[in-house]
Amino acid sequence: MQSRRDFLKTMAGAVSWLVLNRFAGAADSQSGKQRPAIVVFVADDHGYFDSKVYGSINVRTPHMQRLADNGLTFTNAFVASPSCAPSRAAMLTGLMPARNGAEANHTYPRPEIKQLPWYMKQLGYETAAFGKVAHGAARPAHEAGFDHVNRGGSGVDSDAIDRYLKTRDPGKGLCLFIGCRWTHVQGPWPENEHFDPRVIALPPNMYDNWTTRQYRTRYLSAVEKLDRDMGQAYALVRRHFGDNAVFIYTSDHGSQWPFGKWNLYDVSTRTPLLVEWPGVIKPGQKTDAMVSWVDFLPTFIEIAGGKPPTDIDGQSFLGLLQGQNVRHREEIFTTHSGDGRMNVYPIRSIRTERYKYILNLRPDCYYTTHIDLGRNRDGLKFWYSWVKAAEDDPRAGWLVNRYHVRPEEELYDLLDDPYELTNLADVPEHREILKQLRQRLTEWMEAQGDTKAVFEEPYPRSKPKPVSPLMSELLNEQ
Repeated sequence: MQSRRDFLKTMAGAVSWLVLNRFAGAADSQSGKQRPAIVVFVADDHGYFDSKVYGSINVRTPHMQRLADNGLTFTNAFVASPSCAPSRAAMLTGLMPARNGAEANHTYPRPEIKQLPWYMKQLGYETAAFGKVAHGAARPAHEAGFDHVNRGGSGVDSDAIDRYLKTRDPGKGLCLFIGCRWTHVQGPWPENEHFDPRVIALPPNMYDNWTTRQYRTRYLSAVEKLDRDMGQAYALVRRHFGDNAVFIYTSDHGSQWPFGKWNLYDVSTRTPLLVEWPGVIKPGQKTDAMVSWVDFLPTFIEIAGGKPPTDIDGQSFLGLLQGQNVRHREEIFTTHSGDGRMNVYPIRSIRTERYKYILNLRPDCYYTTHIDLGRNRDGLKFWYSWVKAAEDDPRAGWLVNRYHVRPEEELYDLLDDPYELTNLADVPEHREILKQLRQRLTEWMEAQGDTKAVFEEPYPRSKPKPVSPLMSELLNEQ
């Protein structure tokens, strides 16, 4: 008969196993096979529409296309916030900005909050970050808990990744993040490689002139460099892991154009998301299901064989990857709280399959960003060309005014207006949907504990519009 001591010892072991496996199911979640490596390639500021996969007629992105051909293309993936630090913090915590503490750009999750590497370690996974993954030189990726960190430069250091993969412990699972900064305007965007500025297509939310077209060719050149680097990383992963790796491509938000980064329009918050998983995802699949970057953490935990925590905002979309589900979220929430003195303009939004409602918390103030307050490499020179054109061209004037001056509420029918150019908030026949979305966003903000904080002194419209000192120099040159 079992003694009391032996019984207690057995029970203690069982409890320890349950604690250890709160997140882990079996050590092997793939029916007797070794658990897959999880590889996430994260681009900086790569817009949703700016690849062949998502409809660009300008840029060549064969490696992204290969992922789409071999795996699953998401057409409705969204970030939690359209600036680097809050977006990445939400991904690594599974929590929206108000709940994790990283609301304004260059801020970080509260120290007590567990981040993705912690969860993966409980499942026997090693974690590594190459390039920009977490945000900020003062708080590098190892402070998010990664076992191995190599910050690198604008592109991807394939040799460093290869050395790491050759020398790491193959007995552990691996969750590998690779960050690439080519498409960040301070990457910097390279010189135009081959694009003819005269024939490239411009999005309808841009002013069409020669200066804009020249800047656009540099951005498109950066996209192609990004695609090449991603292709090299992909080849390394397949060489080391064969088919036993989930390879994911995505971007932290849209690119730095006047209605892109730091806005809650889809060109900023809607992001490319391509997933290849041989043997699980059938080639050439596509899903319109809506997912958020906060969903990455619980999804990765489930791929690794664990059970996600229940007190986060993220929801695993493993069922979408396995072809078991066709829907995921019914609504997407996004928030933006600012970026130092360059952008002091808090915004909140809710998006359904068809409609977007945007709440501008400080419509009494000017909207600004690095583009109009920064330097030429931020886009100041092409922005100046818009301001100059606005003196005579009504369309340029409309775009410049729309950028700086915004109403409290915006409503868009995304089916008819994907670039969100026609605000329907004051149209009588849309009054009911406006009311519903306003109420739902208000309820969500309250549940999040959103204080609507303004982190810097804003630029009130009762005072002169702020301008970059370099803008003044450009004006004086005329």
